[in-house]
Amino acid sequence: MENNSSKPVFGRFLKFWRGVHQLSQEDLADRLNSSPRHISRLENGNSRPSEAIVLDIARVMGLGRRDLTHLLIAAGYAPREERVDFNAPELKWLRKALMMNLRALDPFPASVVDSSANILMVNRGWVSFYSRIVSEEALASVTNFYDFIFSNSGAGNILSDWPDTLSAILMSIQQTALFSGTDVANDTIARLQAYPSVPSDWPQRAARTEPMASFRVQLDIDGELKRFFSVGTMVGALGPSAFASEPQLSIITMYPEDEADTFGDALDQTLAHPLLFY
Repeated sequence: MENNSSKPVFGRFLKFWRGVHQLSQEDLADRLNSSPRHISRLENGNSRPSEAIVLDIARVMGLGRRDLTHLLIAAGYAPREERVDFNAPELKWLRKALMMNLRALDPFPASVVDSSANILMVNRGWVSFYSRIVSEEALASVTNFYDFIFSNSGAGNILSDWPDTLSAILMSIQQTALFSGTDVANDTIARLQAYPSVPSDWPQRAARTEPMASFRVQLDIDGELKRFFSVGTMVGALGPSAFASEPQLSIITMYPEDEADTFGDALDQTLAHPLLFY
């Protein structure tokens, strides 16, 4: 069996898609107004594809958004993903599915956030839990998870190791900004860096950590230090582009390390929030 692992990633993708569309190197070259020799060099890694030819290859082969994204990443380019309106009518099914998911997670605090950490939906457990930290009025105005964490008046005031947590979050956003170069990511970095809570040496702090989508966190709840597992679950595309394909959604859930703390009262309270839909 042929071992493809040593071959260039873009070359493997290009050869695969030629096979799917039953195109020889000559056929593809003719459609691209290129030469078979150039196609061969792209496949064996002797030539680096320009972004323009990657887009042309996707166009002549009729590749969809997912497959174009994979092809761009394989060639070393950032994907071209358009933001998706979470509230669009065609995503009604997704909103319903996520609401059912959030309800199933009760009484544990859970929220749905997009790629900019805008909070799109919350469950009853989330409202009940954070109502112990901020006023009902302040909680109703929360729209962004990052701002909630970075603010002295938000969830940030109960986090232990707060400077390191903020540093890790900033580094994650910075990596996204470097990768995509979008104004949205750069604006987010600038906005969050302006918080007084951000340490001046945040890049150095973050460089010493290897953050995961799930991690342990300590919170000061009513004067008592409690430990939780913060678990992030991706809701998006399958495959290598899962972290780049829109809509980039995540469900963030808090589980207590002490299983005796069940948050059971979240189901008994009368709760309201603009992003609580059941």
